[in-house]
Amino acid sequence: MDSGWLTCQTEIRLRLHFSKTSPVSITKKKYKKSRFRIKLTLEGVEEDDEDEEPAQSAASWHKMTTTLETSMISEDGYKSRHSQPECGYALEASQWTEYIIHTMEPDNLELTFDFFEEDMGEHVMPGDAHPGTAGTACLLSSFFVESGKDTGVVTLPIMKRNSRQTLGKVRVDYLVIRPIEGLQCDMSSSFTKYWRKRSAPLDVGHRGAGSTHAAKHTKVRENTIASFKSAANHGAAYVEFDVHLSKDCVPIVYHDLTCCISTKKKGDKHSLELFEVPVKDLTYDQLQQLKLGHASALKVNDHKDDDDEEEVDEHQPFPSFSQIFHAVPENVGFNIELKWICQMKDGSWEGNLSSYFNMNLFLDIILSCVLQRAGKRRIVFSCFDPDVCTMVRQKQNKYPILFLTQGISETYPELMDIRCRTTQIAMSFAQSENILGVSAHTEELLQNLEHIREAQSKGLVVFCWGDLNNDHDNRTKLREQGIDGLIYDRICDDQVEQADIFKVEEQHTLQETLKSFVCSCYSIPCQAPVCAAAAASKVHNGSTESDSGLSSS
Repeated sequence: MDSGWLTCQTEIRLRLHFSKTSPVSITKKKYKKSRFRIKLTLEGVEEDDEDEEPAQSAASWHKMTTTLETSMISEDGYKSRHSQPECGYALEASQWTEYIIHTMEPDNLELTFDFFEEDMGEHVMPGDAHPGTAGTACLLSSFFVESGKDTGVVTLPIMKRNSRQTLGKVRVDYLVIRPIEGLQCDMSSSFTKYWRKRSAPLDVGHRGAGSTHAAKHTKVRENTIASFKSAANHGAAYVEFDVHLSKDCVPIVYHDLTCCISTKKKGDKHSLELFEVPVKDLTYDQLQQLKLGHASALKVNDHKDDDDEEEVDEHQPFPSFSQIFHAVPENVGFNIELKWICQMKDGSWEGNLSSYFNMNLFLDIILSCVLQRAGKRRIVFSCFDPDVCTMVRQKQNKYPILFLTQGISETYPELMDIRCRTTQIAMSFAQSENILGVSAHTEELLQNLEHIREAQSKGLVVFCWGDLNNDHDNRTKLREQGIDGLIYDRICDDQVEQADIFKVEEQHTLQETLKSFVCSCYSIPCQAPVCAAAAASKVHNGSTESDSGLSSS
């Protein structure tokens, strides 16, 4: 059963995982070699009110409006439970354990982790609420409001049972998902899990007509209106592009998290110096005034100062998201990558950005734009951050999302989040969150082609991306394996100008409808081969039809 989408409730997720190190650190020598099972319990925080006795206590209200679910994800699959064993679950290094709380009172909960020793036969003290309890760690949900953050990590002390001594500490990863403010979804249409399987995969234009910075440059700049139109004219069913926010929260289309600004040195007209600046630190108007330089230019000593005439608007970088909806034909689908910072396993951050926007605010702005402007356009979201995928799924029920994963790769550094490290655990995550599917890195897919059928057997849609898709033979191999979507660069080189598959299907449906309509109208002769043959037979037999549709001889 589908869980729907958030309306007025808040979803709090607490996660325990080994992405970095063990989430539990024990300082007491007695428990150093112990294995723990952990159970989360919830209580409403009751406040004394001397003047008036409330009709219902906070605890009873909490029980009516708050639910708790446990999810465990690994390469072998996922488990989702609405109840926990009496002594909870044991943590495993290869598993992502998540506690999902739905509540109407997100700032009025007491969240308690109870720690149980794995060997329940020893050290049991009379009077314990739960025999074998070693300690507890407590977190008040008001912390999320007070911190002003919807994502992050909090470290809690584990207090020893029946004493005030600390046993150790636990690192809890948290995510708070809030409904989109001022925008209500409905059941008029929902494509979150809908996918029509076709005989051939969909061609998706990477950044439109292709990456400008690939080995073989495209004729138009990537992620521009001109690039999207060019890809559409060459049969792209979808165009893929990245969306993030400017400093003043305007959704813009651009791939990198940073861009380069050039400055001239005093007294030296020919020498330029480039400075890398986060896109999020520039307003929309400032971005429109930039003469674009890619971050890779920092590695090159020769920086030319091009004084070309100002480009046509459709070729300008940093188009606004709303401009793209207006300029690109509606029959062309959008594969919208929601740009978010990734942390590498070594602790470094993509673009050297350790902080970014508030995730709820970021997604509310972009999702609102899509829900208000998409019309009949086909939309598929995607993101490398699994939390963004989760939020998109919980905030709305209209458009699907694919979990972008690089899997096992020699091209890119390994990511911190264990849900991102292999295609198989990415599948388990997609299943657990009930999202459309995965967009996998071709590097791992080509080494494990069986992943495509495996994912599809689990009800998942599979797209693929990466430089290896630019090779025609690789695309042929992936098509033969039944891949659902191919994202690649040189779509204009690979195909002549032609209509995309959606337009072809629409025209075919229209022709069939007209043919059926014409055949049913006696007053209008039908030129379809079958009908024409029948008419010729009637004439040959001395019979014809009058304008009234009645036959006469």
